[in-house]
Amino acid sequence: MNDILSPAAIEDTPDLETLTGPDDHDDLRLWLRLLTCCNLIEGDIRGRLRTEYETTLPRFDLMAQLHRAPEGMKMSELSRHMMVTNGNITGITDQLEKEGLVQRNKVLTDRRSSLIKLTAKGKRTFRKMADSHEQWIQDLLSGLSEKSRKNLFEALGELKLVAQTRLTPRP
Repeated sequence: MNDILSPAAIEDTPDLETLTGPDDHDDLRLWLRLLTCCNLIEGDIRGRLRTEYETTLPRFDLMAQLHRAPEGMKMSELSRHMMVTNGNITGITDQLEKEGLVQRNKVLTDRRSSLIKLTAKGKRTFRKMADSHEQWIQDLLSGLSEKSRKNLFEALGELKLVAQTRLTPRP
């Protein structure tokens, strides 16, 4: 980017892409456009979850992981799948357990571990949120033509493959 901006100036900017100019590399501009789109969509989803369900995106994500694993998951598995620390998972799980949305069952072969599962109430609650989430995404993307959605999906698939082959694995 041409000028260095303070963090306060960045926060006051409508999106990261507007910080670029015609002299900036197209790859940088593309990256910032992708990031801006992700931030806009994620911000909308976070706000809707907060106002419509009085919940957070991390809570929704944890419940989504458990929904995909009806047999339950250990905290370490949840942490790995969600790419957050065990401490974060523990805090979210504690809250969800207090609300009766998840239950902990001790693993017989490892007394230090618990298997976390959605309760019946948790399954019902998650299903409502997931249905709304799906509708929000459909409504948002319905502004694109079917052809544009297909082309974007294919282009992002290509980008994903390129990134996977070029990125250096980190420990």
